[in-house]
Amino acid sequence: MAVFVFDPTAFKIRYPEFLPVLDARLQLFFNEATLHLDNSDASRVKDVIKRGVLLNMLTAHIAYLNGVLNAGGGGASSVPVGRVSSGSEGSVSTSLEFPVAGSALAWYSQSQYGVAYYQAITPYRLYQYIPQQTIIT
Repeated sequence: MAVFVFDPTAFKIRYPEFLPVLDARLQLFFNEATLHLDNSDASRVKDVIKRGVLLNMLTAHIAYLNGVLNAGGGGASSVPVGRVSSGSEGSVSTSLEFPVAGSALAWYSQSQYGVAYYQAITPYRLYQYIPQQTIIT
């Protein structure tokens, strides 16, 4: 069975901003990431190395959404959601633009890791025709 095994040390080398996060907590985020991207032989991403890179991106995204990069670690509520569409300086004003609600992009656009993942899975999001196998007896 070809599955990617999560390695917290390698993950932290790639994403050093997550160094303070406990390995066990990162493992839980990774487990959650496998709900979004199949980590089995049935995965659309057949190359285990590529699948690992994608799962690590998802793990970082999920960890970010859970606020592990905030000083208090209590949720991403202090992080603005969406793309900054305008801003000003006097009396500080910022406008954020959030992609179409209900699309997967809306969820992934909440972090740089999610956007990177969404871009990287473009070839896997496209329609793929798999012909029915004919059994010859």
